Amino acid sequence: MFSRLLRPVIAYIALAGSVLAADGVMSGHLDGDNYVSATGEFKLPVPVLPELGGTISDTDKVVTFSDNFNTHLSIACFELDAAQKWELDTRGLRDYLLYFFKTFVLADFQSRFPQATIESARFLPDLMGGTMITFALLPGGSYFEGKNRIGNEPVQEPVVAKRGTLLFVRGRFIYIISTELAERATQRSTYHRTVEEENQTLTERLTTLVSRLIFTDGSKTP
Repeated sequence: MFSRLLRPVIAYIALAGSVLAADGVMSGHLDGDNYVSATGEFKLPVPVLPELGGTISDTDKVVTFSDNFNTHLSIACFELDAAQKWELDTRGLRDYLLYFFKTFVLADFQSRFPQATIESARFLPDLMGGTMITFALLPGGSYFEGKNRIGNEPVQEPVVAKRGTLLFVRGRFIYIISTELAERATQRSTYHRTVEEENQTLTERLTTLVSRLIFTDGSKTP
């Protein structure tokens, strides 16, 4: 049951558009400068600005923030069912989070971008009681494709997008936070970062975002 319900949710991370519905309806809501999730499990300061083309789109379990420059990120939060709790208990946290990424997140990336691969993964034991960060390469999978132009000249080869994804379990919920390294597309002709530099940039961006989350009980990331 969990797998059948989860796949459309995870697919939303890979496929979601970033334009707020024309009628302005969201599943979550804005409270001042904060976005509050539809479940009420978390809120955070909105990480995009309307002046930069910032938009929010969401479902009852996933929210995506995007702008026209360097932000395209999503946060998914949903409750683990009995089967997933069993997987977690059986595998242990580290192996479970990697299993979850490969089985659900990467699989759905690959359904849209068949050559998508996991580049590497690392376990961060001190973040949120144990967090997995993964780095995936998605040929043709850049949100920023088409935003990089020299005059009217089209880009001939698709960008190989790179996404960092954080996964952690908090209470009975699993969180999946994913963001694209926009510079691969927006700085295409002058882009020369090493893999280590890319990973460091994505790690810093994702951990900074996690540090801004405020959970239902009012606590922040430890």
